[in-house]
Amino acid sequence: MADPAGLASALDGIAPELVAITAWTRQATEAENIAVNGAAVRNVLKALEPAGSLRHAALMTGLKHYLGPFEAYAQGVMADTPFHEDEPRLDAPNFYYAQEDELFAAAARAGFTWSVHRSHTVFGFAVGNAMNMVLTLSAYATICKQLGRPFVFPGSSTQWNSLTDVTDADLLADQIIWAATNEGGHDQAFNTANGDVFRWRWLWPQVAAHFGVAWEGFEGAPRPLTESMADAATVWPEIAAEHGLVESDINRIASWWHTDSDLGRDIEVLTDMNKSRKAGFTETRDTRDSFFRYVERYRAARIIP
Repeated sequence: MADPAGLASALDGIAPELVAITAWTRQATEAENIAVNGAAVRNVLKALEPAGSLRHAALMTGLKHYLGPFEAYAQGVMADTPFHEDEPRLDAPNFYYAQEDELFAAAARAGFTWSVHRSHTVFGFAVGNAMNMVLTLSAYATICKQLGRPFVFPGSSTQWNSLTDVTDADLLADQIIWAATNEGGHDQAFNTANGDVFRWRWLWPQVAAHFGVAWEGFEGAPRPLTESMADAATVWPEIAAEHGLVESDINRIASWWHTDSDLGRDIEVLTDMNKSRKAGFTETRDTRDSFFRYVERYRAARIIP
């Protein structure tokens, strides 16, 4: 996606009606994030122009649209929760804004409709993903059980006690297809969350019980996974060998830093879903069911024991 000529060659002869883009390659600074990830959207849409087949392009972004980029995360003046789609952009560089602008420019040039989907933390099925809370927490619980450690909530008091929401990957896919095929979804940005809210102090003990480990909640200060799981790289290969798992590299399984980031926030984070409901998208997911459904998919695929 960073090579326009190579991309044009790879996509030659492909004539899609719908393109869904989820593109992020982490860079050292937000200026580099903007250059690299903005170009990814631009290059894909430019490469498809000769076919003339595109009717709709959907771009997945996220709540950093409201919270700011990683290097200035939740540091500026933010809107009140729940976040609404009509909030103005923050006065800070943000690769999400750059990606949106590339989408808008390509749509105006080529005449297709667009949609933007602002997800919260995504629960889904993936390996080698830099932002994967379900698999990260599953690996964490598995390691705790192996070592006889308690399943300690790694985040802040705010995240332990406050209401929050998440996004099921299947719900996101359904919203993208709906936006592409219904006039109410055209040329709009939508929040994308399950439609329910929960507190981690409610879900955490249920996750612990599912994996058969003792748990601890927030106590005094965050206890980040990047510190408590420092020995995971040596423990996980033993677990993988013992249970015949298909992936022995914990770095392909868990994203400690990202789960620490999500659960360590000292602000309430949740979204308003009324815009897409009023436009016609009314699907929901039960977050607890979503979490454990993906856990069982990982087990069935022998990614976790």
